Amino acid sequence: MEKIQKTEQEWRQELDPAAYEVLRHQATERPWTGRYVDEKGDGVYRCAGCGNALFNSDTKFESGSGWPSFTDPMFGEAVETSTDTSHGMVRTEVTCARCGGHLGHVFDDGPGDSGLRYCINSCALSLDPDGKE
Repeated sequence: MEKIQKTEQEWRQELDPAAYEVLRHQATERPWTGRYVDEKGDGVYRCAGCGNALFNSDTKFESGSGWPSFTDPMFGEAVETSTDTSHGMVRTEVTCARCGGHLGHVFDDGPGDSGLRYCINSCALSLDPDGKE
């Protein structure tokens, strides 16, 4: 996958303030405030920073966490993970494989075959109802 590299100034100009803070500075939106928490529509969830296809709506489920949750990325190379030790916790951070934007975290308490719960910030996503990959 071709990586996208931009300056902080370019990111700041292209993203709205909330998306900029989440994608570029690992912020987290407050639970139950994101526009996709209760979204039931079909489509492809893309990275709000670069448009990379990340999750299919078929893998979205209600986790009760306050953030959109998915069982699996659209394809293995869509996201990357790393260890996050911020805030006195050890978690697995999820980033967009194309632009490196922070999306959220993945936990091992999800339903389905993977047993994973990708807990993703709404403002890091854009729902494409006609999306195809």
